[in-house]
Amino acid sequence: MENILLVLNIVLAIILVLLVLMQKSEGGALGIGVSQDNFMFSRSAGNFMTKATAVVAALFIFCSLGLTIVSRGELTPTSSVLDKVEEKTDDTPEIPENNN
Repeated sequence: MENILLVLNIVLAIILVLLVLMQKSEGGALGIGVSQDNFMFSRSAGNFMTKATAVVAALFIFCSLGLTIVSRGELTPTSSVLDKVEEKTDDTPEIPENNN
């Protein structure tokens, strides 16, 4: 189950990046999409891209949360490293007394 969610999460991430890059660049953003002046229905194409980006982003978030929940069950509670370290009093150096 975890592997399926992981692959789905990677695919959704790639699709999300591509959707963001394909959108119209406004104000010198990083979008590499074709200018929407060339489209016959530029307004509907912009709305579709915006809605598709929002849907894919929501699916990506839900998939990430599901992946976190599924992988959380495999974790075992651990204690602190400091709890496992024992104090060694034999190896500690002694402080020399005042030699006058």
